[in-house]
Amino acid sequence: MLKFQITATGIDLEYTGDMGGSNRWAWDELTTKKETRVSRIFSFKSADLLNPPTPTQDFDDYEYRFQFGTFDDGYVKIPARILDIKNDLLISRDVTLKRSIFAAERNVSIFGRLSDLLEHSDPIVIGGKRPDAIPWDVFEDLLKKFPNTYELNRYADARVHTILSQYLDGMKDARGRYESYLNKKSSLTSTTTFDLDALKKLEIEKYVLIRDLINDALATKKDWSEDDWQKLMLSFLLLLFPKYIKVLENITIHDYYSDPGKKTNRYIDIALVDANGNLDVIEVKKPFDDKILRKSPYRGNSIPTSELSGSIMQAEKYLFHLSKWGVKGETTLTTKYATELPTGMRIRISNPKAIIIVGRDQIGGANMTGSQLLDFEVIKRKYANMMDIITYDDLLRRLNNTIAALGG
Repeated sequence: MLKFQITATGIDLEYTGDMGGSNRWAWDELTTKKETRVSRIFSFKSADLLNPPTPTQDFDDYEYRFQFGTFDDGYVKIPARILDIKNDLLISRDVTLKRSIFAAERNVSIFGRLSDLLEHSDPIVIGGKRPDAIPWDVFEDLLKKFPNTYELNRYADARVHTILSQYLDGMKDARGRYESYLNKKSSLTSTTTFDLDALKKLEIEKYVLIRDLINDALATKKDWSEDDWQKLMLSFLLLLFPKYIKVLENITIHDYYSDPGKKTNRYIDIALVDANGNLDVIEVKKPFDDKILRKSPYRGNSIPTSELSGSIMQAEKYLFHLSKWGVKGETTLTTKYATELPTGMRIRISNPKAIIIVGRDQIGGANMTGSQLLDFEVIKRKYANMMDIITYDDLLRRLNNTIAALGG
């Protein structure tokens, strides 16, 4: 139990252990390690303890009293080491201190998250009249929106960055956290106009980043293997297809049909799980030219290359074996990937679909003609009920259209 007590010079923190437990562990740490962590958030040294226990102290009733902060021109100054961060904290004296200001769910340090995003060691200022302060109402808004347990590791840093970037200089770029952040972003109410505008800007930057990465790879990585292309696409598949929440790799499935009476293992390189646990398959191929339609038409029609036909057939067989595996497969996969899925989620194999990313919209070094594009569209629509066939150029067009629609 924590209590913040106001004194003539600052704030003391009073701490007692959980009901029914002994407090002796903290004193043992102070005497052996010269430091202890209270309530999993606050770190104190021996010199911070204002009321050391007596040699015959009964620790069942003992209440530690630590020096927590000192008054400093309208603020309470809390040393960085107490919060185990690199920045001192100045918080307005008008604010009533309580543990929830410092700790989110699962005992995550709110100021620890914020300090990690700062590239400097200047004080963090909350409330009050200082020009470099984060307004108290903005900080309260941050506390309300701080991730719950399920969301915590996925977008805590990005949300802090979104809300506070206009008030703080020197914040690290949160771009590297886009995947985990946007993969499970929460809905925002119509009253949070600032958040919506900031989120829109992040969305545009995200899609621009992905587009530029693919463009650069298409121009400079012609010697990449299929495995290299899969690794690149894996880094942002969940952003390209936001209905999915998890990527699973190297999935073993069982084939009972190729050799009747014998179980044969088949291997899916990449599968995707949506928010309801439904499993779909994705095939990422190399972006070679001339891998979609044959150069020579057949009776005036463009027909698929053997590479495209082979990719389609491979995906169809994956879907066939998954469907036939049924409930037994669901149980097997759910058990195998339980640690990678949200708690309680079950993988479902219910009419699985496939996505194939393959080739370029080019034949013989030139873009497809209108007639060829029409024939390709006919091929795609033929399989539309079970798979989506996407070229790398089509992927870039989708990204460009999305960026334009968002105002980028």
